[in-house]
Amino acid sequence: MRPEPKRRTPSGEATPKGVLSVLVGNTPEARGELTRRLARRHPEAVTLSVSVQAATSGPYPVVQRLLAARSAPADGTAPVSSGGTGDPTVILRQDLIVLRRARKDVRVLLTLPQEIDLLPFLLRLWRRRIGADSLDDHYDCAPVLAAVAPSAFLNDIADTREASRLWTGDGWSEPLTTAEVAARQIEAADTLLVAAPAGPHARESAATLLHHLNPRARVTTPHDLSADGGAPTGRRSPADARATWEASLEAVALLPPPPDARSGVSSLVWRARRPLHPGRLADALGDVMFGVLRSRGHLWLANRPDAVIHWRSAGAHLDVREVDRWLDESDTHAWEAASAQRRTLADWLWDDYYGERRNEIRFTGPGLDIERITGALDGALVTDAELSQGRSAWSGWHDPLFPHTRSD
Repeated sequence: MRPEPKRRTPSGEATPKGVLSVLVGNTPEARGELTRRLARRHPEAVTLSVSVQAATSGPYPVVQRLLAARSAPADGTAPVSSGGTGDPTVILRQDLIVLRRARKDVRVLLTLPQEIDLLPFLLRLWRRRIGADSLDDHYDCAPVLAAVAPSAFLNDIADTREASRLWTGDGWSEPLTTAEVAARQIEAADTLLVAAPAGPHARESAATLLHHLNPRARVTTPHDLSADGGAPTGRRSPADARATWEASLEAVALLPPPPDARSGVSSLVWRARRPLHPGRLADALGDVMFGVLRSRGHLWLANRPDAVIHWRSAGAHLDVREVDRWLDESDTHAWEAASAQRRTLADWLWDDYYGERRNEIRFTGPGLDIERITGALDGALVTDAELSQGRSAWSGWHDPLFPHTRSD
């Protein structure tokens, strides 16, 4: 994408934007170590630490903020307030704009808590606003950094107990497992920094698994930040960042290819164009999910031919639900409402018979039996004879996955 133009002063000189780095971590200690190292690397930076907690009443949480800087960021302006109840994205956007107005070249280290669902939160925080200041007017993005305490991560990614609700940017999520919360944070980051572990084996195991869960991210250590050039904290266009976040949250998306298996961890991307039989898929789940730590993707169930079915698992917990509709060639309104990424992908993969419909799931785990998973899913696809029966026959099939809802 073309870089966004910088604001210019009355004399015509370009005014540099500030830089906003987002920091998260799977433990307070790991997040704190990363924040301290970055603050030492950028002594001019302002650290804005945030906590978000459910309020006793009302839809919005209590948002606490702590501002720390080696040099005063505000030149006679009001400081960032410490607490309040409201939409965190609105509160933080205003805080950040106040900081930028006080110092034009400010670098902010925004540390967010585990209670934030990072990707939807960032999209709302950076959303372009009509008739009002947006963060784009004041800041460039830096890569999202996630500090990972390896032992805690290896425990969390297999923990299927309900953890808590996450703030998504426009409300609290449904209750999520500890494993799902851990996976989402990892998948949202651009750089993963593995903190010092209790032993070298934990760090190696965690680093390998992190690479498979998020192959586009760089996996390194907080210690390496000091000799890492500008990559972890360099500038990038907010528009480019938004496009990446939006693509990651699409109901229908191309999943990243699996890295080479190493240290016992492997990944698989399974794809198929014809629909799945709901009964045979339910029967195959034991073989499909054995040994899987994380899986995500989308399905086409024959008895729900217009529904995009979202597939997501973390640890041993599997969630399958309807989240969208497949694009229809004649539905102009749906095409116009779809994102540019969705339309491009649909055009690219369009089939004269199936249209946009397809199955795609990515699996990750230690020692995956790829042949068993592939065979079980292939066996759940409709046969040629079943395919020829069409929708009228498919709609009457028993559906163990959605027993209390009507099919299309």
